[in-house]
Amino acid sequence: MIPTSLLTLLSVLGVSLLSLLGISLFLVRESLIRKVLLYIVSFSTGSLFGDVFFHILPELAEDHVVFERAMIYVLLGVLLSFVIEKIIHWHHCHILPTADHHCDHHHVGIMSLVGDAAHNFIDGLLIAASFLVSIEIGFATTIAVMLHEIPQEIGDFAILLHSGFSRTKAVLFNLLSGLMAVFGAMIVLMSSVSAPALTAILLPIAAGNFLYLAGSDLIPELHKHTGIRQGFLQLFCMTLGMAAMYALKFLE
Repeated sequence: MIPTSLLTLLSVLGVSLLSLLGISLFLVRESLIRKVLLYIVSFSTGSLFGDVFFHILPELAEDHVVFERAMIYVLLGVLLSFVIEKIIHWHHCHILPTADHHCDHHHVGIMSLVGDAAHNFIDGLLIAASFLVSIEIGFATTIAVMLHEIPQEIGDFAILLHSGFSRTKAVLFNLLSGLMAVFGAMIVLMSSVSAPALTAILLPIAAGNFLYLAGSDLIPELHKHTGIRQGFLQLFCMTLGMAAMYALKFLE
């Protein structure tokens, strides 16, 4: 019989490899990518909002005792995101003003990587904790996380492309971010600290990061394109992203 720890690591590795879904965009002509990129970013914006309001906050609200404290961590996540973005933006646009012509929005991609790495780390914690309860629950959690990650990883890859990353760098950084799930799982397997204790802090911080990224970075990017037809398509794709996150609730 396969040890639970090995099943856990194999499952988490499978989730991490979903970050390579962005490679599928290599098969599409660059001119076509640029035409649809804005709408994929719109979908990703809706997915981030949907993830927070349909998954993360309801999960936190199940424990009414710590919910108020969790909201403090959500705000902390927003403030940390602001500080990180200030540092990144200052570094790119002031220290090296001529080295990076993407200083307008290159930091958006880095912010996305920070948030996605935290989210993947938490996924690893949750999957490992589920396998410690039972193999059946572990596999069920893994499948739910995979279904959740598919639209998010494609959206994250689109954000990196939109932020000026090359397709090769976007795949590489997305993969490194995805591997944070393996790191999270190993902490649970090797540590006496319970997964709920860690997720009680990291999950709301990730929620704050997603809210900041979607509201402060991505939506302003979408507002730069003022055409009526573009606006309606952006709204449709954003709503579609929210709907996709809501639909995943019925698969959990």
